[in-house]
Amino acid sequence: MAQFALRWILDQPGVTVVIPGARNPTQVAGNIGAATLTPLTEADLKVVQTVYDELIRPQLHTRW
Repeated sequence: MAQFALRWILDQPGVTVVIPGARNPTQVAGNIGAATLTPLTEADLKVVQTVYDELIRPQLHTRW
C-alpha cells in the first residue's frame, strides 16, 4: 500500500520529488521500490479518485 501511495504521488503532474520517511532499512527499500513500479494508468487513477470521493472526501471536507 505504501509503495502504491508513493507511486500515485510520483504520477501527479508537477511533482518533481517525493520525500518519504523511513524508520528502518526495510522501509527505505520499500520506498525505493515505488519508483520502479509501472506508472498508474488512467483507469487506476480514476479508481483512486472514486474511492477518495466516496469514502474519504465526506470525512475530511466537512472539516475545512
